[in-house]
Amino acid sequence: MDKVSLKLPDDADVRVDEAIKTLRTNIQFSGSNVKVILMTSAVPNEGKSLISWKTAQAFAQMGRKTLFIDADIRKSILLQRIQPDHVVKGLSQYLSGQCGEDDCICETNVPHLDVIFAGPYAPNPTELFEEAAFHTLVEHARARYDVIIIDTAPLGSVIDAAIIARECDGSILVVESGNVGYKLLNRTKAQLQRTGVRVLGVVLNKVSTKKGSYYGSYYGSYYGSSEGK
Repeated sequence: MDKVSLKLPDDADVRVDEAIKTLRTNIQFSGSNVKVILMTSAVPNEGKSLISWKTAQAFAQMGRKTLFIDADIRKSILLQRIQPDHVVKGLSQYLSGQCGEDDCICETNVPHLDVIFAGPYAPNPTELFEEAAFHTLVEHARARYDVIIIDTAPLGSVIDAAIIARECDGSILVVESGNVGYKLLNRTKAQLQRTGVRVLGVVLNKVSTKKGSYYGSYYGSYYGSSEGK
């Protein structure tokens, strides 16, 4: 297992931290059998990757052994944000047989948090996720970690998240406030449900904090169950 030092962005916000802790708590109350959690969105740039990363950090901060998997191997933004101190092997290289499982898992300078980066762009991500190697990776991770957060490409754009969902215990949909239409959001949720994965809820992101806003003190994310809605 490689070791990397991450240069984390200094973007601390008390409201964001509290919202992420609320999200973490709601995930915990979803049941002890919810260990592998997929996060996706309907369209790009809804803040899915940042929320996924902060959620993984939040679990690690409470001493839970956590693995963050960047499965957006089409257009990952994680490397730009957390800046590892050297080049490492990634998920696309593991799935294509270029490296072993332990070669792509990185121990970080964040206590209790390991990361699998996306790796170089792959022209055939759908086919790679359908390979047995991905199933094997997740099953082995289940035995080693308390929580596994998987950040995926937007489901409203590509099918990757629906394939990955087969390996997960629950899924969370990140929605940018005021940016995604009801019909597209419903189609995205229905597509997740067709995989058989449990939809744990929705994170409403980029909520206005202007005076008079219903969400008032929240900024960054808000969690609510979407089951049956």
